[in-house]
Amino acid sequence: MSDGTAAPALHVRGRVLLGPDEVVDELWVVGGRVTYERPAHTDDMRTVTGWALPGLVDAHCHVGLDTHGPVDEATSEKQALGDRDAGALLLRDAGSPSDTRWIDDRDDLPKIIRAGRHIARTRRYIRNFAHEIEPDDLVAYVAREARRGDGWVKLVGDWIDREEGDLTACWPRGAVAAAIAEAHRLGARVTAHCFAEVALRDLVEAGIDCIEHATGLTEDTIPLFAERGIAIVPTLVNIATFPQLAAGGAAKFPRWSAHMERLHERRYDTVRAAWDAGVPVYVGTDAGGSLAHGLVGAEVAELVKAGIPPVDALSATAWAARRWLGRPVLEEGAPADLVVYEEDPRADVRVLTAPRRVVLNGRVVG
Repeated sequence: MSDGTAAPALHVRGRVLLGPDEVVDELWVVGGRVTYERPAHTDDMRTVTGWALPGLVDAHCHVGLDTHGPVDEATSEKQALGDRDAGALLLRDAGSPSDTRWIDDRDDLPKIIRAGRHIARTRRYIRNFAHEIEPDDLVAYVAREARRGDGWVKLVGDWIDREEGDLTACWPRGAVAAAIAEAHRLGARVTAHCFAEVALRDLVEAGIDCIEHATGLTEDTIPLFAERGIAIVPTLVNIATFPQLAAGGAAKFPRWSAHMERLHERRYDTVRAAWDAGVPVYVGTDAGGSLAHGLVGAEVAELVKAGIPPVDALSATAWAARRWLGRPVLEEGAPADLVVYEEDPRADVRVLTAPRRVVLNGRVVG
């Protein structure tokens, strides 16, 4: 929480990355905001040196949620601090049952763009996470979460159907098309959890804006995403858990288990094929369900492992990600949210896991 005092002036010097190829030697922070005009008085100004990036983006995480459902404020605070200390200063919260609006009053915690609470089919998602409803109520619940969120709504597009013994689509195409149209009418974008192949075409043709995980993309659906500019957030650090999940359900749901294994095995090829086709790809960790917060650097490294060029993987958590979410980078007058590293992260994205300094709202917080 702000203590009511103005943020101290800072001088950031070394190499400031305004974009993938745009570099300047310094910036200043005055009144918590970025400026490239040298202040008149700099004698008592704190200096921070290194390679500076705009605050990183985790475009898929969950603050206020753990494996059992909603958590208390102390746990939510710990989650947000974990992201902040890793350099993730802008979070797109892709579904949470907790009210975390109090975080907006804290100058020392990351900024959050909320998608409201997950909307799932009855008994077709993790218990205590989502509104669980039937298709006839989908439009009304999407409208509700569009009003509660910060310009996003989150659907659960597929999940295991116990009668089928495998992943199946959760919503009829007509219902989801009407729901997405309502969200767009209210000024919100819609994203959906999707592991499998089966729901993707209907969601794309219904006007979806983004798909989370997207492990079910194939050569048939990747062109649809590319043509319509639909983004994906692969959450590869979460997809790494698929073999463990598959092993746990193999005895009861062998088809589902084998399917999860296949999706895991081709995960890197899927992401690279999407990238090669021109599908926008952004960094997200899926922290907050079962994964720890603060994994943004590890996710960037996973995108590189999948074959995305390092500078483009970096942009997927920095410049491009912020522009996609409608938030500033390090332009004149922007809030001074930045992360400083010892070395050039364009040369080796692994440096993202060890920030030298974290500056949030103009204050050095880490």
